[in-house]
Amino acid sequence: MGKALDQEMHDYFMRLNEAEKKSVVQMLKTFLKGRKEPVLQQTLADYNRELEEGDAAIEAGDFVSHEEVMKRYGIKR
Repeated sequence: MGKALDQEMHDYFMRLNEAEKKSVVQMLKTFLKGRKEPVLQQTLADYNRELEEGDAAIEAGDFVSHEEVMKRYGIKR
């Protein structure tokens, strides 16, 4: 987060009364508790490796065709 945004958040927070501050802090805690695992940046090497693994699986016949998916879920065209 940029310093300007940090400062703006601080300025607004400091203008709140105690009850409002407690409410905002609780809201922030709720946001943070609701997070799943942090999103990690994927490297280009990892991305390329995953593509190669996927291609190899397809070449080995390890996939479900579009038609099979449609059949499994009873979707008619």
